[in-house]
Amino acid sequence: MSWGPVSPLLSPAQPIPGGPSVDPLHGSFRSSIRREHAEDAARRARDLLTDDVLGRLLTTPREPTTQVPHSRDVFVNRNLRMDHVELIGFDMDYTLAIYHMRRLEQLSFDMTLAKLISEYGYPPFVGGLLYDHHFVMRGLAVDRVNGNVLKMDRFGHVGRAYHGLRPLKRDAWKELYRNKRVRLRNPQFAWNDTLFALPETCLYSGIIELMESLGHTVNYGKLYDDIREAIDTVHRDNSLKREIRKDLARYVFLDPELGPALHKLRSGGKRLFLLTNSAWDYTNAVMRYLLDGQLPEYPSWKNYFDFVVTAAGKPAFFTENRPFLELDSSTEAGKVVGEAKSLERGTVYSGGNLAQFEEFTGYRGEHVLYVGDHIYGDILKSKKSSLWRTCMIVQEIEDEITYTDARREEIVTLSEVELTRARLDDEVNHRKTVLNTLERRLEREELPAAERQEVEELRKKTKAELEKLRRSLKETNGIADTLERDVEEGFNPYWGLLFKEGNENSRFGYQVEQYACLYTSRVSNFLHHSPMQYYRSPRDLMAHEQAGALSSKLSPMGSEGPPKGSLEKE
Repeated sequence: MSWGPVSPLLSPAQPIPGGPSVDPLHGSFRSSIRREHAEDAARRARDLLTDDVLGRLLTTPREPTTQVPHSRDVFVNRNLRMDHVELIGFDMDYTLAIYHMRRLEQLSFDMTLAKLISEYGYPPFVGGLLYDHHFVMRGLAVDRVNGNVLKMDRFGHVGRAYHGLRPLKRDAWKELYRNKRVRLRNPQFAWNDTLFALPETCLYSGIIELMESLGHTVNYGKLYDDIREAIDTVHRDNSLKREIRKDLARYVFLDPELGPALHKLRSGGKRLFLLTNSAWDYTNAVMRYLLDGQLPEYPSWKNYFDFVVTAAGKPAFFTENRPFLELDSSTEAGKVVGEAKSLERGTVYSGGNLAQFEEFTGYRGEHVLYVGDHIYGDILKSKKSSLWRTCMIVQEIEDEITYTDARREEIVTLSEVELTRARLDDEVNHRKTVLNTLERRLEREELPAAERQEVEELRKKTKAELEKLRRSLKETNGIADTLERDVEEGFNPYWGLLFKEGNENSRFGYQVEQYACLYTSRVSNFLHHSPMQYYRSPRDLMAHEQAGALSSKLSPMGSEGPPKGSLEKE
């Protein structure tokens, strides 16, 4: 077959351009300029890797330590050298203070619902709504125009959608979201990324379900705004926190390892600070409950921290220029003494801003690690406004890892089935191509009788194999879908796993990966690591490296470069 004339610039006798020729088109394969140094390094590498004494040092088990569950590991997205970190800051709510979620969500749900009826004119019959903790999860989005709650993958594509408490009908889902990417900057959508926001999602869907089932028309946007304002008021007027303070033991988990973890960091030469949006009176009550009396070296919780900043107003703390105000911490009211001209140990402040904080403390950039739970207020904004390193507290990860560990056998089977499905799909496509080629030969070519018979027998054999493969592929699809649904719904019957959506990371998981250098389930997990720990992440591999290209072996560990999300516009 002729492909046309060969370009005069290429000789038909030469190798394909790009191959390992003397002068390839796409680069150079010549020896490096300093090859002798590389050969010397290779010899030293062989000596290092065959050193018996060193081998024993690296393979001898360390002294036995308390076995820490995998669910309480510190997970690494971006390499972080703790010996470079000099100042570590902590949020309080859902970070130092881990709440008993179901109890707190129920309280917030009940108080917000009562306010909607008494102050926003909602009919009394909505007061009979029950809170369903299964229906709420971090990382969901509310479509304020259509009244739907959505879960998206990392690309912004909607994988699951509910209207009220029922799955959105497939036709409606396809029309609204199938070929659209949800952009959270669009005011049509509200991103519920905090644990505080879980009750409002349940309220929103519950009220829609109830009122529409009774024939009422619902203004979806107004409903969301009313719920948001009501729940904000419950937090802002301290009515929710007053109820929590009445019985802190009911709502706040007392972690016996928290004090020792903070002490270990201080003993490793780190200075610590508290930066919370909560006001002084609530902060003092919760922190006293958490830390007072845990260790004799710290008679007061304030002794753990070099700087204490309350009512910080994050994320505005990272983007605006509000002054620090010194408070009188000897009283519960914490009256303002005046504008602070410095930050001193033992003194409590409110407000403030990032630039002045770095100026007053003398610590900035990558020498500061901030630990928080809020993907936007604590992690994303600090990462986009500063070079602070970040650690996100995701307390739900303990449940997800514990659950998936318990379903190990089913997940391994599912993985094997998925790989089999991919192999079957490839084989079906291959047999289809072979069958098409054979049939075209029989139709178009004049073949000798013996050869035609041989081709016909091969066609029949290929067709039979194709039918077998197709049946197996159909069966495999059904098995995989059933097993995946079972595993997903076993964790959450509505939304599946927190960090996954379909075969991709969920939008929430994606943002954790993009903006948090580290993530873990609770602050006390740092107790099980050295204050000088070098946290290393595996390097991201491109598809050709995952397929076997040896460039993947050059640097298997990640870097300490900018976070993945630092250049994002969204």
